[in-house]
Amino acid sequence: MPDIKTYETMAMLDLTEGERELLDARLDALAESFAELEKIDADGVEPMVVTVSLQNVLREDAVLKLVVRDDLLANAPSQRDGYFQVPGTL
Repeated sequence: MPDIKTYETMAMLDLTEGERELLDARLDALAESFAELEKIDADGVEPMVVTVSLQNVLREDAVLKLVVRDDLLANAPSQRDGYFQVPGTL
């Protein structure tokens, strides 16, 4: 496994010695975790793409009744060229 300075160079970072020690310890802990996983006998186990089976949770498309512009404007106190007419503001 590459040392922390190799990763530092690859990521173009400039770490302090304290940061290097902290990251080195965390990388060691991570490597130990993966080493534990390597001990598991997975022969004959089919690989999985996802661990949880999900179904489509989206709703079905539904046709909605749209309001026609003329129906909306029928209740307007004032209209002009197919739009609501409101008092001008400055």
